[in-house]
Amino acid sequence: MSDTLVLVHKKPQLGIGKQRLAARFGAELTVRAAEALLACALEDAATWPGPIVLAPANKKDCEWARRQASHFSSLSKVIPQIEGNLGQRLNALDKTLRGQGMERLTYIGSDAPGLTGQDYATARSHLDQNDAVLIPSVDGGVVLMASRLAWPDLAELPWSTDCLGTALTTLCRSALMTVSTLKNSYDIDQPEDFLQLAELLQTDRRPARKILHTLCNQIASTINNTPDCIHA
Repeated sequence: MSDTLVLVHKKPQLGIGKQRLAARFGAELTVRAAEALLACALEDAATWPGPIVLAPANKKDCEWARRQASHFSSLSKVIPQIEGNLGQRLNALDKTLRGQGMERLTYIGSDAPGLTGQDYATARSHLDQNDAVLIPSVDGGVVLMASRLAWPDLAELPWSTDCLGTALTTLCRSALMTVSTLKNSYDIDQPEDFLQLAELLQTDRRPARKILHTLCNQIASTINNTPDCIHA
């Protein structure tokens, strides 16, 4: 059975998503940041050795997502998310995909440029012996969720908090038989997270990461040389 990668994401647009970044960077720079982050996730998807599912947050963005999927050599499909909190959306998406015969599903978002090919390979390997595999983020969240069984009810988890990783691990260990937690990675939630990419991606040679690294330096230079009104 092939492993399927599921990219859960939003279409980068002014005023939609990444509003904690927008509070400091402004709307236009935030869209550029969101586009560069999404490009990293798509870069990962392009090297995934199996089927790929793109799950945009809005069904109106399905055609846009299909254009992104057209660049992949692997079989891919687009399935929009339903409304609700992230847990509800993931449960509904998971049910749909498993109803279509998919069993080994790996979920990522568009804000974890620190994930590497080795991370994905290790997660797939651990899924051979475990019901679920998680990669926590250093801030207490989670950057990758893989499972060969249906997820338990995720709706009541503390999404977007620093307690999520612990709560998700505890839930999975109580509802599933075996869970493997891998080495922490990082995601981008706050302006400081994004600005740290200047150091974190300094030696990363992947094309989308190089572009993101350059943009991070440009944004840092812009906000450091702009009056404080941009932070309002």
